[in-house]
Amino acid sequence: MSVQPSQAQQALRVKVPAGTTAGAAVAEAGLPSKGPDAIVVVRDAEGVLRDLAWAPEADVEVEAVAADTEEGRSVIRHSAAHVLAQAVQNLFPDAKLGIGPPIKDGFYYDFDVDRPFTPEDLQALEKRMKQILKSGQKFARRRLESVEAAKQELAGEPYKLELVDLKSDVDTSEVMEVGGGELTVYDNIDRHGEVVWGDLCRGPHVPHTRFIPAFKLMRVAAAYWRGNQNNQQLQRIYGTAWESKEKLEEHLELLAEAERRDHRRLGAELDLFSFPEEIGSGLPVFHPKGGIIRRELEDYSRKRHEQAGYEFVNTPHVTKDTLFKTSGHLDWYRDGMFPAMHLDEERDANGELRKPGVDYYLKPMNCPFHNLIFRSRGRSYRELPLRLFEFGSVYRYEKSGVVHGLTRVRGMTQDDAHIYCTPDQLQDELKSLLGFVLDLLRDYGLDDFYLELSTRNDEKYVGDDESWEVATEALRTAAEESGLELVPDPGGAAFYGPKISVQAKDALGRSWQMSTIQVDYHLPELFNLEYTAPDGSKQRPIKIHRALFGSIERFFGVLTEHYAGAFPAWLAPVQAVGIPIADEHVEHLQQVAESLRAKGIRVDIDTSDDRMQKKIRTHTTQKVPFLLLAGGKDVEAGAVSFRFRDGTQINGVPVDTAVDALVDWVQRRENASPTAENFQVGTA
Repeated sequence: MSVQPSQAQQALRVKVPAGTTAGAAVAEAGLPSKGPDAIVVVRDAEGVLRDLAWAPEADVEVEAVAADTEEGRSVIRHSAAHVLAQAVQNLFPDAKLGIGPPIKDGFYYDFDVDRPFTPEDLQALEKRMKQILKSGQKFARRRLESVEAAKQELAGEPYKLELVDLKSDVDTSEVMEVGGGELTVYDNIDRHGEVVWGDLCRGPHVPHTRFIPAFKLMRVAAAYWRGNQNNQQLQRIYGTAWESKEKLEEHLELLAEAERRDHRRLGAELDLFSFPEEIGSGLPVFHPKGGIIRRELEDYSRKRHEQAGYEFVNTPHVTKDTLFKTSGHLDWYRDGMFPAMHLDEERDANGELRKPGVDYYLKPMNCPFHNLIFRSRGRSYRELPLRLFEFGSVYRYEKSGVVHGLTRVRGMTQDDAHIYCTPDQLQDELKSLLGFVLDLLRDYGLDDFYLELSTRNDEKYVGDDESWEVATEALRTAAEESGLELVPDPGGAAFYGPKISVQAKDALGRSWQMSTIQVDYHLPELFNLEYTAPDGSKQRPIKIHRALFGSIERFFGVLTEHYAGAFPAWLAPVQAVGIPIADEHVEHLQQVAESLRAKGIRVDIDTSDDRMQKKIRTHTTQKVPFLLLAGGKDVEAGAVSFRFRDGTQINGVPVDTAVDALVDWVQRRENASPTAENFQVGTA
C-alpha cells in the first residue's frame, strides 16, 4: 500500500539500522506504543507502509505512522477485518473467504456461507472478536515461495485461489490480498507461539490485536464476488474501527445524527416528496410543500443566471439515436442510458417493411442539444462567450442497487449550462464561472469547499494530447487562483475533457460533489461548430460544460440533510403560522397574515381545536421558522409574540414592526434559523 506522507507525520522521522526492526527503532526513539497516538506502522523512503516487524537490509530513515492518522486508521481497520474473518471461521467453519479491505470510516469482509448472517450472528461475532483482541494475537507476515505453494496452502479457499491466478490484474486499490510483486500470508499467532489462523494478504498490519482498541460491526449486505453480478453472491459484513473508544463513540453519534437527518425520512415526515412504487425506482414526485422549496431553488438560480448574462433554452426529453451517435455518447455511455424505443416503422397490408423505424432515446444529458442550438445559424465572435442555460430533465439507467433517495435517481433535472467561447476568452471565463458557482452555493448556505481536478483516463478518452493539456492547465490555473484546496483526481475526467468538481461539506462535515466545470475541445469538432473570427475566417469555439447543483433532486436531498429539514425561512414551504390562544384572537392574526401575504410571505393560521401548546409542538416539529402567537394582551396592544424553532420567544412586538422584521429576514435570504437572540436586531 503506497501513500504520500501527511504533513503531521513529517516530524516523526526515525532511523532504522540495518537488521533492526522498525518497531525496535520506534521504541528506542521513545515514540508512543499505547493510546490514540501509538505508532502502528512506518513509511519507508519509497512511501510504502511497512509493519513494525520489518527489518531493512540497509540503514534507512522512515516516518512513523500513528493510529490517529488516516493511514494509521486504515491499517487498524484492515487488521480488524482479519479479526472478523477469523471470528467468522471460528463460528462458521464452512465459511469461505472473499476479500476484506479498509474503506472510508471502516472495513468490510465478504464471505460465502450457507445462509445470510442475522443480527444475532453479528452479536456473537462481536463477542468472539473481542476475545481475539484481548488475547493479543500477533500479526506475522510470511512470504510464499511460489504460486504453486500459494495454491497448495489455499486449496480450501476458492476465492483466494482465484486472486492468486489473477494477481497481476486485480484492482489493488481495494483488494488487499495481493500486490507488490509477491504473495504473502499474515498468520495470527497466539501467546503460546501457535498459528491459530491466517489469510492471504499483502499488508501491512498492526503488531498485534491489542492495537485495535475500538470497533463495532454495523450491518450485513449482499455483494457479488468482485462486483460482477454474474458471479456468486456473497455475504458482506461491514464494520468500523478507531484508535480509541472516544473516537468510535464520536463516529457512532455522527451516524445517529446522519440517520436523524436522512432526507428520505424527513421527506416523508415533512410531506415534501415520495417514491411511488407505481412509477418506478429512482423516480421521485414532489408534493406541494416540496414543490415550493424546489421552485424557490430554481427561481433564485434563474435570477442569478439572468444577471450573469446567460440565455435560457429548452430541449426535448427524447431524441433520435443519430444525435448521440454524433456526440459519441452511444459508444461511451450506452450502459448508463435507458434502452432505445424503436418507433416510426411502417409496414404495408402484407406486413412488408415500407419505412424503416428509428431508435429514440431518453436523453441522459443536454449538451448535444445545445450544440444544435449553437449550430442553427451562423455565429460571430461578437456573440461569444455565448452562455446557454437550461433546467433540463434527463434520465439515466442507474442500477437498482445504487439508487438512493434523491441523491441517486433515474430521472433528474439538471441545471445545465454550456458556454461557447474563443481560446482567448477561456481563462477569464473559467475564473468567472468558478466564482459564480461558489457564490451561488454560498447563497444556499454551503460555504465549506475544496476542489477536485479530474484528469484524463488514458484508456478512455478522445481528442489530441495538446488540447487535453491546454484544457487541464486552464482548469488548474482557475482552481489555484480561487485559493481553495485543490485535490487531484487522476483518470476521473469524462471521455471528452478534464473537469473541476466543487466538493461542498455539509453541517456534518460530509463532502458532496456539487458543481462541475469541464473544458471540451472535442464535441465542437464532432458537431462542426464554427464562428466567424475578426479576420473573417471560420474558427472552432471551445465548449465549457457547467452544472451548478448537479441535479435539482440531489441538491434538494443534500440541503434537506444539511439543514435537518429546518430550511431557511426564504426556502421554507410555510414561513409563518399564526397560533391564537383562543378563538377570539383569530381575527387579529388573520389581519397580520393578510399583511404578510401582501408582501409575499407564505403564512397559515391554525384554527384547529387543538390546545395552543399542541399547536406549537406540531408546527415546531414541522420546522416552521416563525410562529406568531396572539392572546388578549397582544390583541389589545396591536402586537404579536414570536416563537422560534429552538423554543425561544419574543413577546409583544407591534404588528407593523413584526411584519417588517419578518419580511426583511426572508428577503435578505438569511440562512440561519431565526432565534430570539439573532432576530432581535430586526425588531430593534
